[in-house]
Amino acid sequence: MRQSWTINKLIASYVSALVALSSLSSAIGLLFPVLTLNENQVLYLFSTSAQVIAAIYGLTLTGFLFFRNELNREATEDETLTEAIDQLKKRYFSLLVFITVLVGLTLLLSNAAIAYEADARRDITTVLVNAGQSSLAVSFVAITIFVFDVIAPQRIERASQKLKDELDPATSRELRGSLETFLTNYNRIEALLIKAGGIYESGTTVSYTSRSPRRMSNVRLAELLFRSERIDKLLFHHLRELITLRNAIIHGAEPVVSQEVVNMSAKVLNELQATLFQEPSGEF
Repeated sequence: MRQSWTINKLIASYVSALVALSSLSSAIGLLFPVLTLNENQVLYLFSTSAQVIAAIYGLTLTGFLFFRNELNREATEDETLTEAIDQLKKRYFSLLVFITVLVGLTLLLSNAAIAYEADARRDITTVLVNAGQSSLAVSFVAITIFVFDVIAPQRIERASQKLKDELDPATSRELRGSLETFLTNYNRIEALLIKAGGIYESGTTVSYTSRSPRRMSNVRLAELLFRSERIDKLLFHHLRELITLRNAIIHGAEPVVSQEVVNMSAKVLNELQATLFQEPSGEF
């Protein structure tokens, strides 16, 4: 797949699968039972299922915490990865929250099935048994897909492409602009940010590996200029979009930009030059 599923679609597919599987298995169990379990079998099945899914979830959560630290380290070493990594962390967090709810539901159904085993109303027990095992199966699939999603070798490229599509879809060849012009404008914008942000560089942190000052990111420089009221909110917003788009392109997104974005980069360059130094630059 070129693009991974959105979070909403993925979660909706899990919920749909859980409802469909629970309904189908419960209907078969009530109308045409294939297996009949005695009390000991139900107790053993659900106690084992609860232990297994809880152990798998615990290992997944522990592994993800280590992986999240690795993502943070990558973002610290390369500030151009910050937007893509933030996108990944939001995706993983949302999936992990849903998996937590799904695992909790599985444990709840397991306990309910054990508690209702001695109940005279066998229909309730049948529904709980089938719904519990369906929830176990969907939970296992969700955790498996989550793990493969996390360790996917092209996760940065996919996140970058998603960011690029959100900011500049560029779906029509007729609307495409010059990538070279866009990058030229961006480089000049970056030079202006560095020049204007020089007064803020004195507080920059030091890298322990190189022992040399680490330059502030372009986003941070733009934010400082905005907070010090040297640029307005709209210009800051456009700067953030251009920085994110350029970073997405260099980290694997399709190297295509629309003419609208090229025009915006030229406009932002002129506005930034005029705002910071009162000296408008030439048109592109």
